[in-house]
Amino acid sequence: MAVFIVHFEHPDEAGWQLQLIPHIHFLQDLLAEGVLLASGPYPDADVKSAMLLIKAADEAEAHAIIARDPFAEYGLIANMTVTKWDPIFGVFNDLSSMPGAMQSR
Repeated sequence: MAVFIVHFEHPDEAGWQLQLIPHIHFLQDLLAEGVLLASGPYPDADVKSAMLLIKAADEAEAHAIIARDPFAEYGLIANMTVTKWDPIFGVFNDLSSMPGAMQSR
């Protein structure tokens, strides 16, 4: 499994409000599945924006996961980027290319 950082914006405030609870349920399901590692909004952004940290086999699977989000299903995601990330240092090190190797001296 690889780790991906997903950034996206929600420029449609009304649509965001309508789909917020289904989106939260989607995220809760991803947490229960062990797919979602972390998620949250950028509180000071000019446009509603968020970041998700997810596990997926590859970038195609990461896109497929996001496609199931109610925000995506209703066309409420804009300017999305999906970037593979290697968490060598910190709490996600066990998911990195060097698990256990860089934790302490």
